[in-house]
Amino acid sequence: MRTNPKSSTSAFDAIIVGGGHNGLAAAAYLSKAGRKVLLLEKLEHPGGAAVSAQAFDGVDARLSRYSYLVSLLPQQIVDDLGLQIRLARRRYSSYTPDPKNGSRALLIDNEDAAATAASFAAVGTPDDEFRAFTEFYAGCRQLTEALWPTMTAPLRTRSEARALAVLAGAADAWEAVIEQPIGKVIADQLQHDLLRGVVLTDALIGTFARADDEDLQQNICFLYHLIGGGTGDWDVPIGGMGAVSGELERAAREAGTTIRTSTDVTAVRPGGVVEYRYDGADHTATGQWVLANVAPVVLDRLRNSGAPADSPVRRTTQNPNHLREGAQVKVNLLLRRLPRLLDETVSPEAAFGGTFHINEAWSQLDAAYLSAAAGTVPDPLPCEIYCHSLTDPSILSPELQASGAHTLTVFGLHVPDRLITADNNEERRAELQSAVLKSLNSVLAEPVEELLLTGPDGRPCIETKTTLDIERAVGMPRGNIFHGGLDWPFVEDDAPLDTPALRWGVATDDPRILLCGSGARRGGAVSAIGGHNAAMAVLESDPAPGS
Repeated sequence: MRTNPKSSTSAFDAIIVGGGHNGLAAAAYLSKAGRKVLLLEKLEHPGGAAVSAQAFDGVDARLSRYSYLVSLLPQQIVDDLGLQIRLARRRYSSYTPDPKNGSRALLIDNEDAAATAASFAAVGTPDDEFRAFTEFYAGCRQLTEALWPTMTAPLRTRSEARALAVLAGAADAWEAVIEQPIGKVIADQLQHDLLRGVVLTDALIGTFARADDEDLQQNICFLYHLIGGGTGDWDVPIGGMGAVSGELERAAREAGTTIRTSTDVTAVRPGGVVEYRYDGADHTATGQWVLANVAPVVLDRLRNSGAPADSPVRRTTQNPNHLREGAQVKVNLLLRRLPRLLDETVSPEAAFGGTFHINEAWSQLDAAYLSAAAGTVPDPLPCEIYCHSLTDPSILSPELQASGAHTLTVFGLHVPDRLITADNNEERRAELQSAVLKSLNSVLAEPVEELLLTGPDGRPCIETKTTLDIERAVGMPRGNIFHGGLDWPFVEDDAPLDTPALRWGVATDDPRILLCGSGARRGGAVSAIGGHNAAMAVLESDPAPGS
């Protein structure tokens, strides 16, 4: 007679559900503070979406498969946890071919203002457009420098955050970025269609929105893209994104965290009870605290798992933003060399040295939104490209480096999850890959398909991830890279802040269950801020182990 493996029960100070980078950060902080911590991860390895992977069989290249750049990781967290992380700054901010004339483009050079101004003139911007562009971002920087230190502190109210901005001389920037649709200030201060689009893209990455949407999701996205370090610089992690999560894992393990991978959490119960299946057996662990490094809607499923039909539904939060869909397609490529450009005035090394914008003029972005909202894949598809290997060739084997090979990561905008279903995913994936290649080829002097390396099996080195693929691989509902819609990094003046969990922006309706991932307020992107803030809430509530 066959019997089920025996169950086991164990007790911890904190149980962390989900081993992404935020969960690892929370574990490291709590373990360093003397807490007994158990971290449970469904995949075979920790890191979640912040990992490097050998995406192509038999090809020695480790790509940052999902997330790829670092801006929001505070130096404070790096120092607190003793992380050995190296980030490389890119000289070029962006390169944007003119969709009306691919032989000319806008190149923004962080180290040469004169060259950037000349590039503005070359694409036909008005005489004062470079000045207006520079002044716009200078105002934004005053705002982000004022708000950045608040990201790892107890939440400010709206009035308190605005006071910080006013004190920093950023009152106008506050009004432009926080109080009205970002499209208004972009349209008021800039005239050129191409330049307006370059600015607007930071409001749309992963967010399905228009420039003038009244719910201001695009504004919040814009702020998060500019707030990192106060400067908005997006840096390349040396060794790939796996080097970042790897250091967080090392810090957690060395501090004493118990990490179990290939572990399927099946339920989160009241009283800090977590049920999971590990190594073929059912287990139950109890903790004074449960920290959820999964999306809020995933936590809801775990909290309601197996409950009788007449039981009240447990809702982690009442935030409707947590149901927002993702809106992107991700394509990774490995090329024999960088492609030649239609624009012969700029080297491929410079063009791909920053963010390469394709078909992202202001008018194109709006047309793409309307097309997707009507149920069709935009044509042309707005895309952004990033080349890790130009800044950090260490992700390639010495042989690939010597051959001149390079990686490209393409992020296609305005591809909402509503376009993808389980039935059409394979077909839609192929359609989206073709749309990405078509968009890229529109600014190249040669087809990028001809430059793809092939693996030992003869397959070209290209992979495409739809929102559904991302949800299935790393548990992001509807493929939303932020675990849901973003929230302002402050609360409204009448919001309750009477518990540590509320003050740190990690509360749920259960006082012992905290959000510690991207679904926490001030979560999103590779930042470890959600993990840090959840750990701070625990330590503020229970200053000493076992208290």
